[in-house]
Amino acid sequence: MDAPVHRKRIWGWMMYDWATQPFHTLILTFIFGPYFAEQVIASLVAGGMDAAHAKAEAQSIWGYGLTITGLLIAFSAPLLGAVADESKRRMPWIRVFSLLYVIGSAGLWIARPEDFPTTAVLVFFGLGLIGVEFTTIFTNALLPALGSREEIGKISGDGWAWGYVGGILALVIMLLFFAENADGVTLLGSPPLFGFDPAAREGTRFVGPFVALWFVLSMIPFFLWVREPKLPGLGMAGAVRKGLRDLRQTIASLPRRKSLFAYLASSMFYRDALNGVFTFGGIYALGALEWSVVQVGVFGILGALSGAIFTYFGGLADRRHGPKPVIRASILVLIATCLVILTITRESALFVTVGRDSALPDIAFYICGVSLGAVAGVLQSASRTTMVRQADPARMTEAFGLYALSGKATSFLAPALIAVISDITNSQRAGITPLIALFIVGLVLLAWVHPEGEKVTDHA
Repeated sequence: MDAPVHRKRIWGWMMYDWATQPFHTLILTFIFGPYFAEQVIASLVAGGMDAAHAKAEAQSIWGYGLTITGLLIAFSAPLLGAVADESKRRMPWIRVFSLLYVIGSAGLWIARPEDFPTTAVLVFFGLGLIGVEFTTIFTNALLPALGSREEIGKISGDGWAWGYVGGILALVIMLLFFAENADGVTLLGSPPLFGFDPAAREGTRFVGPFVALWFVLSMIPFFLWVREPKLPGLGMAGAVRKGLRDLRQTIASLPRRKSLFAYLASSMFYRDALNGVFTFGGIYALGALEWSVVQVGVFGILGALSGAIFTYFGGLADRRHGPKPVIRASILVLIATCLVILTITRESALFVTVGRDSALPDIAFYICGVSLGAVAGVLQSASRTTMVRQADPARMTEAFGLYALSGKATSFLAPALIAVISDITNSQRAGITPLIALFIVGLVLLAWVHPEGEKVTDHA
C-alpha cells in the first residue's frame, strides 16, 4: 500500500474516535448524565423524598441502568467477535451497530422535564451505549493492520487524542449555543439556538440528536477510507457454529495463557473503575457541589483538553517504553485523584473546612478534572495496544470481544456498588469509595502481565 493511501486509512480509522467521543463526553458524563440526575432528583423531591435521599436515589437509578446494559454487552461481545473473525467481515457489523448508536442517541430528545420518562430514556440510552461499545470492538480489531507492533502504540494514542479534540469541540458547541442553565441561558448568556424552549430544556435535550448527527457526519471518512482485506470466510451459519466452537476453545485456554488471563482480569477492574469515575463524576459534582449542568460542562472541557494533550504524549511514551509502564503510572494517578475527590464537598476541600460560598471546593474539583482527563485517555490508549500485544493475530476481533467482556463482565460492579452503597448510606460521597478498591485490584493483577504477551498455541 502506498504511503498516501495508508495515511488516509489511518486518518479514516482515527475518525471513529472523533465520531464517538462526544457520546462519552456529552451523554455519559458532562451534559446528559447530570441532566438525567437533575430531573430524577426533581421528580423524587416533588414526590415527597428529602433532597439528600433523592440525590443518592438518582445516582442509584443511573447505576442500575448502566448495570443492565453492561450485562447485555458483556455476554454478547465475545460471540460476535468470534463470528466476525470466522466470516472475515467487520465492516457490516460496524454499520449495523452504528445505526443502533444513532437511534439511541437521537431518542434522548424525549427526556422532557414534565412527566420525565425515566424508563424510556434509559432504554434509548442503553441502545446508544450498546451501539458505541460494539462498534468499538470491531474498529479496535482493525488497529493491528495499520502499523507495526511498535507503531500501533502511537497510532492508538493519536486516535484517542484526536477523539478528545472532537469531544472538546462538541462540548464547547453544546455549552455555548444549546445547554441552558437554571436561568434559561447558555454559557454565552443567550437563549439556545433554533428557538429551543429553555423552560422545556430543549437546548440540553438536543444533546442526543446533536451527538447522533455528529456521528453520522464524522463517520463518512471512516467508511470512505477504511477498507478491510477481502479474505475467504464462512457464511453466517457456519461462522456462528465455528465461532462458538473456537470461542469455547479460547476461553478454555485462558488459564494456560497466564499473561493474557492476568491482563483481561486486571483491565476488567481498572477499566470498570475508570468508567465509574466518568459516568458518575458529573452526577457527583451536581449533587455534592451543587453545580449546574453548564459548570459540569466546563469541568468536562478542562478534562478533555488535558486528555487531548497528554494522550498524544502518552502515545509517544507507549512507543518508547511499551504500554505496561504507562498503564501502571496512569492507575496510580487515578487512585490519588479519587482520594482527593473524597475530601471535596460544598463545605470542605483537602480536609480544610470552608464556607459554602468558598470557591476552593470548585477549584479543587476542576483540578481533579484536569488530572482525570490527563490520564484517562492515556490509560485507554495503552490498554488498547496491550490487548493487541496479548492477542492471537488470527483472532483479533474475538480477542477484542473478550476485552469487551472483561470490561463489561463486571461493568455492573462499579455502578452496582455505587448504587447499593449510595442507597444504604444515603451519601453520594460514600457511594464512590468502591472505585478506589477496583483500581487497586487492577494494579495488583497487572504484575502478572508480560509486556510482550505469550506465544499463542491454542489455535495452532
